[in-house]
Amino acid sequence: MELPTADLQASIDFYTGLFGWTYADVQGRAVAVVGGLPVAELLPADGGFGWTLYLHTPHARATAEKAHALGGHVLREPDETSTLVADPTGGIIGFRHVLADWLFATNGHGTYAWAELNTRDAPAADHFYQELCGYEITQIGDGQAVDYTTWSVAGTPTLGRQRMGRAFPANTPAHWMTYFTAAPEIGTDSVATRVLELGGRISVEPYDTPYGRVTAVVDPSGATFSVIDPTRAVPLTDQEIGAPVDDPYDD
Repeated sequence: MELPTADLQASIDFYTGLFGWTYADVQGRAVAVVGGLPVAELLPADGGFGWTLYLHTPHARATAEKAHALGGHVLREPDETSTLVADPTGGIIGFRHVLADWLFATNGHGTYAWAELNTRDAPAADHFYQELCGYEITQIGDGQAVDYTTWSVAGTPTLGRQRMGRAFPANTPAHWMTYFTAAPEIGTDSVATRVLELGGRISVEPYDTPYGRVTAVVDPSGATFSVIDPTRAVPLTDQEIGAPVDDPYDD
């Protein structure tokens, strides 16, 4: 995870107050650490795309070339280790080569929990990432009322793709949503409250899902992310499963 920010110290202060991150300075970039392992990287920049997810690639140049051939757009020319592309639906994703023994924090408060692509062109997104990354794609909804696929590697769900419906304003572009974990003893609601205390805002009030209690928030720099407590999972009701098909343009 990478966050370009115009005020590096302000972003450091916000996420320290929210998640208790500590930091290591690596060539002017602040690498956030949880339990001795890196979880994110903050770097000074005039602008960016908010929180940006990076996926592992054995070869950044080859990945950029294939993404372009599949209809994507290369936003940053690849170097020996990384590249940044926009998929055909507009979602922005990074690719980076890391060593086989590289470790990444995924357990504990403030660690990476999940990421999903929100897009209106679900088939195009599924096809692009399946061809580019070799993902196994599984539809977990009915493809109409609930159109959500998981993308797996060797049977392990790795990412999600959600078709945006009427809950999203019609002009919302395709985008990745990243989730950080809220520890059960702290909880999603307390994290949301803390966001407000630290100068951020809540874009979606805490709500229950089959995967945990979730809130979507915005940090003081304008970067959006979600927080989830996976211990607070609530199954969908029959009414929710059978809801009408979402149409963002329906009057």
